[in-house]
Amino acid sequence: MTVARPIIGFTSLIILGAGILFSFFTILSGIANVRPFNLTYFLEADTTGIDGARNPARWTFFKVCSVVNGRNGNCGEAHAALPFDPPRNFGTTTGVPATFIGTHHYYYLSRFMFAFYLIALFFACIALLTGCLAMCSRLGSYLTGATCSVALFFQAITASLMTACYVQGRDAFQRNGESARYGRYAFGWTWGAFAAYLVCTVLYCVGGSVGKNKTDRTAKKSMFSRKRSTRSRGSFIDSESQRRVKDEYE
Repeated sequence: MTVARPIIGFTSLIILGAGILFSFFTILSGIANVRPFNLTYFLEADTTGIDGARNPARWTFFKVCSVVNGRNGNCGEAHAALPFDPPRNFGTTTGVPATFIGTHHYYYLSRFMFAFYLIALFFACIALLTGCLAMCSRLGSYLTGATCSVALFFQAITASLMTACYVQGRDAFQRNGESARYGRYAFGWTWGAFAAYLVCTVLYCVGGSVGKNKTDRTAKKSMFSRKRSTRSRGSFIDSESQRRVKDEYE
């Protein structure tokens, strides 16, 4: 085992752990009333014209919250895979921008985003467990790299769906004459996790390839030695056979 593999494996574990932490920062937004959870949200919009809506409203992973002292507060009930769908969120279409009415576009974008977010986090946690093997074996490095690549794939879909959903939602509110902005923390955590998984996938593959050439040379040398040994034994046997035949004829 080379010295480089444990170093690469340990570095990858730290980066992977950071990516998982970023994901939890986003998922727990609106639930934990401490920094940075209470600063994390996907979209904040002015909902003055919407009957019964929190104003301004912030969409987090599980809740729709208001703003209290610049932080998430006065949140509603928690819902699993909370969709971004203002008519459904507020129970009315009065004052809701026309873009959101009569369409399931934002509903499905946000719902699939939540599902892929959890799938990516699951595979990232599996990679964190198998990452210990990556520090001591090539197989462990390749196995963890493969698991990381799956997490990377789903995280890429998650980040893309999130960006499409909430940037379009912001534009819809702004076209309706209402102020809106996407949450830089939620976007930062999500794309940061994507970057962490990407770096880890590359590092684990590099860790698996460390020492590969030396191992191959050793294997080839051993194979060549065995062939020479077999050939020598074969020559000895042939010589013995010829000697016996010669003795019989004499």
